[in-house]
Amino acid sequence: MQNDIKKPTLTYSILLLVMVIGIITVGMLVFAAEIQIMLFIALIAVIPFVLKLGYSYEEVEEQIFSSMKKALQPAMILLGVGILIGSWMASGTVPTIIYYGIQSISPQFFLVTTLLFCSVVSIATGSSWATLGTAGIAMMGVGHSLGIPVGMTAGAVISGAYFGDKISPLSDSTNLSAAVVGTDLMTHIKHMMWTTVPSYIITAIIFTVLGFRYGENAANSAEVSALTGYLSDHFHLGVIPLIPVVVLFGLLISKQPAVTSVFIGSIAGAVVAILYQGLSVPEVFTILYEGYYVESGIEIVNTLLQRGGLTSMLALLALFLFALGLGGLLHASGVLETILLSVTSRIKSKGMLVFVTILISYFTLGIGGAFYFSAVMTGTLMKPLFEKFNLKPENLSRIMEDCATQSCSLIPWTASGIFTAATLGVPPLVYIPFCFLAMTTPIFSLVYGITGFSMTEKIRKPKVIGKEIEA
Repeated sequence: MQNDIKKPTLTYSILLLVMVIGIITVGMLVFAAEIQIMLFIALIAVIPFVLKLGYSYEEVEEQIFSSMKKALQPAMILLGVGILIGSWMASGTVPTIIYYGIQSISPQFFLVTTLLFCSVVSIATGSSWATLGTAGIAMMGVGHSLGIPVGMTAGAVISGAYFGDKISPLSDSTNLSAAVVGTDLMTHIKHMMWTTVPSYIITAIIFTVLGFRYGENAANSAEVSALTGYLSDHFHLGVIPLIPVVVLFGLLISKQPAVTSVFIGSIAGAVVAILYQGLSVPEVFTILYEGYYVESGIEIVNTLLQRGGLTSMLALLALFLFALGLGGLLHASGVLETILLSVTSRIKSKGMLVFVTILISYFTLGIGGAFYFSAVMTGTLMKPLFEKFNLKPENLSRIMEDCATQSCSLIPWTASGIFTAATLGVPPLVYIPFCFLAMTTPIFSLVYGITGFSMTEKIRKPKVIGKEIEA
């Protein structure tokens, strides 16, 4: 017999959410526990409260696993990128980019060059993750060797990667945002330009100023010479190590599946490592699994090259699964919906509508752990309200991307936050202050919502009265 399911009250939902936040916060701040174990404890702690609503344990388990299943494709990409990084280290791909980047990029213009380079790569591939795992890693290496603070370099990489991911018609997040609210893809992209372009210009100006400020304090020539000397002595540099880059980008641009593209890019790197760098097959397989390891006696070399491998992503995979399981359980039990509906019922103006949509985008991103969850929740919940205020759906999709897409890497426990920190080797708290694009874009969204600028409305059909109705 099916249980009688009770809808959670607002008080019950808020207390449950406060409990979850409290468990995670106290564990991490007071006891210095890892976020993975605190998410797992919070997930287990929520189960009795959901059972009290009338769900059976089997139903609760199904809710958790159903949400975790959404992690399978991103998890495959996550593990694949770990393998790719190790492969591209062994093949000399990343060392080649670092070497020639040091030789050709002026320290003063390094940050803005990184922003532009990662933007182009992300627009071409439609993937922020592919950009972070390839161009991002290379530019982090160059920046480190030039003495640029790692947080600044990571901020430039992230800003460029998510700018391209946001406006590329090849991007899955861009296509999903348009689809959820029911607007045309190109209409959605064009509408985003009103907020994205001015934010991007401001971001480029800031990185240019920072480049002149910190580029003058570039690493001493002895350290840079030691790095470039090691790279030229221990790797065969040149065009051939760049073949894996061409292979990967070619596959992504031709819209091949990300998992397949990353795998083939890794294989291409492994082949170059064996045939061109002279590694043995067993050595390459060890690197693909455990990552590239070198003991050079030069600190900067060890820092830059000891990266990658499938095992480097396993802890992050656990975090990803627990975050999705917790978010899915709170969503399926009606806890999140109850809280969000209580907020949306108080919206009385367009400015408040935009403000609440921004808050919900961030809230669902943090609870669900992924942009996909945020987009579906925010789009589904807010679409009727935008129709009520006679606003076209692209206004909603723009806000979703201005906030949730841009801020994916800024929330440490989200899929993108996990991936970004692991791939670039920089803690979120270090790079967050320099993610200027993610900070400025929502401000433009809010200002436009309050002023009405670029908030396109639907064309109202004139009412027909009297005999004209019959006609």
